[in-house]
Amino acid sequence: MATEVKASHILVATEDEAKALYNEIKNGKDFAEAAKEYSKCPSGQAGGDLGFFPRGVMVKPFEDAAFSLKQGELSEPVQTQFGWHLILVTGVIE
Repeated sequence: MATEVKASHILVATEDEAKALYNEIKNGKDFAEAAKEYSKCPSGQAGGDLGFFPRGVMVKPFEDAAFSLKQGELSEPVQTQFGWHLILVTGVIE
């Protein structure tokens, strides 16, 4: 079981935006470029990179999604109190 994951994310306001971006990324759009272009989070300017984090740091729905993914996997849209996220896991520490 992963003790930490490294993830990037894109934060948008609506589920429709998140679903549209999810489809664009699945069809070849670069995740980091999409983050720079669309993310409402300051991390967007760094391609959405949040670095490594352990359990207990992120809000629960985000954490649950991030820790359920394998390295290289993209989440379906995830809702938190901040908006809608797409999460890409880029590293895992077991």
